[in-house]
Amino acid sequence: MRTEIFEEMAAGAYENLFFCEDKSVGLHAIIAIHSTALGPAIGGVRLWPYPDEDVALQDALRLARAMTYKCAAAGLDAGGGKTVIWGDSAKKQPEMFRSLGRFIERLGGSYVAGEDVGTTPEDMAVVAQETRHVMAHTELPPYAVTAYGIYYGIRACLTARFGHPEVRGRTFAVQGCGLVGMVLMELLYKEGAHLIAADVDPNKTKRAATQFGAKIVAAEAIFDEACDVFSPCAMGGILNDATIPRLQCAIVAGSTNNQLLEERHGELLQRRGILYAPDYVINAGGAIYLVTRTLYGEHDTQKILARVAGIGDAMARILALAQQQGIPTHRAAEQIAQRRLAAAQHSFWLPSNAPMASV
Repeated sequence: MRTEIFEEMAAGAYENLFFCEDKSVGLHAIIAIHSTALGPAIGGVRLWPYPDEDVALQDALRLARAMTYKCAAAGLDAGGGKTVIWGDSAKKQPEMFRSLGRFIERLGGSYVAGEDVGTTPEDMAVVAQETRHVMAHTELPPYAVTAYGIYYGIRACLTARFGHPEVRGRTFAVQGCGLVGMVLMELLYKEGAHLIAADVDPNKTKRAATQFGAKIVAAEAIFDEACDVFSPCAMGGILNDATIPRLQCAIVAGSTNNQLLEERHGELLQRRGILYAPDYVINAGGAIYLVTRTLYGEHDTQKILARVAGIGDAMARILALAQQQGIPTHRAAEQIAQRRLAAAQHSFWLPSNAPMASV
């Protein structure tokens, strides 16, 4: 084991890191648990063809930490974790997910898994054959609830920048026409927004054009489009030295996790006068929905959606704090999340106390 891994875990206050390999079924996975101070670590299972194991490890670590902050900022009694599987989603097999379920079961409830990029509810049902520590199937798809929360977060950003939350007549450039991006475009389209869309898959952009009248541009050209809101709904690290100078927007607000390639890129956005909606705050809708149902046992969908709509209020508080202190919005969000984590740092969450998910 490389000593720098331990140094990185200590620097980021990570609790546990598990390497899971089962050659008989082709499973190569990493489970990262960042924090259980507030409750069991929750996080999706991502299946992705990483170029090497170091990239897979960094993705697991970054996503687990982001989930901790997401739960803390959303007021959830849960911590942050993540599983990444290094592989090709086209070659996945049920036996691989059953093996993963056995690894998760050994963690005793300190980590609760859910679907993510490259995995499906059906895959999680297979995982659940070996462990109860899986997010329950839900009435609504989590990605739709995520988009619902982003919509309310965008309205808060519009109010902060333009003085009112009106979507009608505004132009939104959506990067990524996947599950979340398509639902978000539908919500905006119904409110009279003008849409620009980009995706590496031409079939997806064709649907966006047909269903929502979106102007289609090349995937790399989306950064140069003049718009009111740039909405990243693809993979992370897209706000960086190369892309931020190209942005022609007033607001960045989307579903992608880890949008800032580095923390300093939040400062760069601020210097450019672009309002940034911290990703783990605005995209918390799916997590709120799943945690509220699975860990709290609340099944009234309307009550849960009302809580998800509260993302708009949470975003407004963060924007107000950033304005008051003259700091970037991602720093303001960190302050709010860290207060909850600091208050819980002397609490000890034990796996034996973990609520059990039912699938």
